[in-house]
Order: sequence, then structure tokens, then C-alpha cells
Amino acid sequence: MVELEELREIDFTRPRERPPIELLKRAANQVRRDVVTMLAEAGSGHPGGSLSIAEIITALYLAYMRHNPADPEWPERDRFVLSKGHACPALYSILSLCGYFERDALSTLRRLGSILQGHPDSKRCPGVEISSGSLGQGLSTALGMALAAKMDGRTYRVFAMIGDGESEEGQIWECAMAAAHYKANNLIVALDNNELQIDGPIREVVNPHPFPEKWQAFGWRVVGPADGHDFRSIFAALDEALSPDSRPSICIFRTLKGKGVHFMENQVEWHGKAPDKQQLAQALSDLDQQ
Repeated sequence: MVELEELREIDFTRPRERPPIELLKRAANQVRRDVVTMLAEAGSGHPGGSLSIAEIITALYLAYMRHNPADPEWPERDRFVLSKGHACPALYSILSLCGYFERDALSTLRRLGSILQGHPDSKRCPGVEISSGSLGQGLSTALGMALAAKMDGRTYRVFAMIGDGESEEGQIWECAMAAAHYKANNLIVALDNNELQIDGPIREVVNPHPFPEKWQAFGWRVVGPADGHDFRSIFAALDEALSPDSRPSICIFRTLKGKGVHFMENQVEWHGKAPDKQQLAQALSDLDQQ
């Protein structure tokens, strides 16, 4: 268990030194522990794509984004949109670690009346910017936030997380075209490229590759592919994406679906299946060894 006090001492409202990589690794491991525990208790949910983004979402919230757990509506906060909303267990975990709500709420995932629904609900959960989960739509919402910042003279950045299977949606590419046209250089997208979706390998369902060439053709600055499980690689990618440019930026992160739990890794059946009690024990044992 990550000592919460170590994270609560961080002032997330201002630019800051990066936390030690060892702390970030422990936090990402706790995100994974939370994910499998929450899903086992709920009896349903999406472990594969939640586990694949643990390092990326940890780096964003702990090392890069300006945000305020004590005031989720702080006007100057950076925004984060989880377009692949089914991976919300990872988001809920990092929000709880930052202090947006009490950690015991994690055990209520997917229960009737819980603040933690099966997809993010911005009207219930502190720290969730927008309800998401209808794939393809979150990126457009993020673009709207980025353009609003420019129109209002605000300096906040907008970060969005999209999936590679989600990138088969036409709305992703409509938004890509619009963001480049309007020079939304305060929009930074992280692509979780784990190569699997609910129906199988993305190259066999509707092949969205090649990602770098496509995003470049749409007028974006493309960073990567980078290792989405190595913090130094993540830092290098995000630093480049945040350097001055007139274009929106996308970081392509190569990841492993189900990362950290050996029997879930790169297994399509774990896209949307919760572990039982025995599988939970094995998953936690795997994570203990890391």
C-alpha cells in the first residue's frame, strides 16, 4: 500500500518537481491493486485496458497536471478526459490516491447509487471532468475544453486518453482534423496502444494502423511510439508534447493489455471480465512481487 501521506504532501496546484520514480512505481502498482480488487468486488468491469494505463495516468496526475483535490472545480486546473471510459477503475484509483474522495469508496464500484459508476459520471464523482464511455466522443469533448481555454484567455492544458480500438471510430478523425485546423496546441492526447480490443487484435478487427503517419497527416505533432510502462520514457514523451508548438500533440504509448497480472497480460478475454476470488488472490500475489 502506498503511504497516502507521501502523496498528500504534494501541491498539485502548481508546477513541481517530479516525485521520485520509486514513488511513482509504487503508486502505479497500487492503481493496479485497486483495479483488480474493485472489479473482483463488483463482479464486473474492464481490467485489461485499466491495467495498461496505470503508469501513464499516474505520471499525468502526480507529475504533470495542475489540479486541486480540495477544489475539483478550480478554474485554473488542467483537464483530463478519459475517452476510453471503460478504463475508469484506473482513474478512480488515482483520484482517490490524490485525495478527491475517501479510499473506502473504491469498494462501491458499480453499485446502485455509488459515485463510482461503470463509466465515469461527472455529476457524481469529484475530479471527473466529463461523463465518458461512448467511444470516440471524449476526444471531441477535450477539444471543446481546449478551445474554450483559448477563447477565455486561460492557460490550462487539456489531456485526453484514447484507445487504439477506439481509434476505429470516425469521430476520432473528425476531431483530429478540427483540432489541427484550430491550432489547439493546448491539447495533449495519450494513445493507449495495447493492440487488443473487445473482439480481438485491432489489426484483425478494423486495422487503424499506422498511427504515426495518420496523425501526422492530420496535422498533429506525433511523439513516439514510447514505452507506456517506463516512467522515463513517459516523461520524455510528455516533455516533448508540452514543448512549444502550434499544433496539438499526441503521444503514442505502446502498452500491454492486462499489464502486471501474468494471466491477464495480452489476453483478449480479460478486456471485460472480472476476476473471481481465487484469481484476485493470484493477481495480488503477482503485484506483491513487483
